Amino acid sequence: MTQPATHMCKYAEVTSGAALPSPDDLLVLLAVGRTGRFNTAADDLGVNHTTISRRIASLEKSLGGRVLVKAAGGWELTDLGRQALTAAERVEAAVHGLVTEPGGADHLKGVVRVSATDGFSAYIAAPAGALIRSRHPDVSVEIVAITRRASQHRSGLDIEIVVGKPQVHRAEALWLADYTLGLYGARSYLSEHGTPTRVSDLADHSLVYFIDSMLQVDELDLARRLTVSMRESVTSTNVFVHVEATRASAGIGLLPCFMADRHDDLVRVLPGQVEATLAYWLVARPESLRRPEVAAVVGAIRETVESQRDALAGE
Repeated sequence: MTQPATHMCKYAEVTSGAALPSPDDLLVLLAVGRTGRFNTAADDLGVNHTTISRRIASLEKSLGGRVLVKAAGGWELTDLGRQALTAAERVEAAVHGLVTEPGGADHLKGVVRVSATDGFSAYIAAPAGALIRSRHPDVSVEIVAITRRASQHRSGLDIEIVVGKPQVHRAEALWLADYTLGLYGARSYLSEHGTPTRVSDLADHSLVYFIDSMLQVDELDLARRLTVSMRESVTSTNVFVHVEATRASAGIGLLPCFMADRHDDLVRVLPGQVEATLAYWLVARPESLRRPEVAAVVGAIRETVESQRDALAGE
């Protein structure tokens, strides 16, 4: 009888010496891993920044290594952190399972943060957000309108929409759709300055497009090379400024067809001769895509893109 008791005591000594990670600490890591920021995670959890720091330090002590590293704009998960986050997701799912009401298995809630170009934000992301709200009223969609290449450190963002196939690290990149840029002129402008009928005629006109020195997307810079003979007129970092400047007769605009074709006062110039086909890509971290509310927003974006595929292509 004494032998089993001796073995049990030794087992108890071993297990008691190893500190298991706290479920609370894991859930804090989950919040930081999703937002990339201590302050945002603190707001989401209703605690202060100090509590977040203390919980992360406690988790790292129990796991014996770093779970987060400082990156540009926020915090990124280490390999150990990604393993811990997977465990944290299981803890979260188990907790939600305890409070799920009958028939409420598909009930989603939370905040999903999306960054996208100006045009995509207005005509794709916004309708997709409205679609999500109609299906899941407790899911909020935050849209950050910005035109840039995919970030290597997407702290604070769940989904990025970028132009051109991205080269990303530890993230998923999904092609959404091709879209076409074409030349457009206001009817009043073309009446006064003439309508170009050949590519060589473009040298007599001014271009409305992005500010060349501030352009961060290589594919949009390549599109500018189609109009290299044109001098610049009104330029901006915002594509809605391009559209309105073109409508105001500032020059001929190189515009996304799905935006320009909405205005009857704009006329397509040299269709089929001067145009560029670019692509929208969706970028997200695997841990973000595993969140049901993020997956739902991705689905709504893809659904909205599909409904506007012809308009995006300029057809």
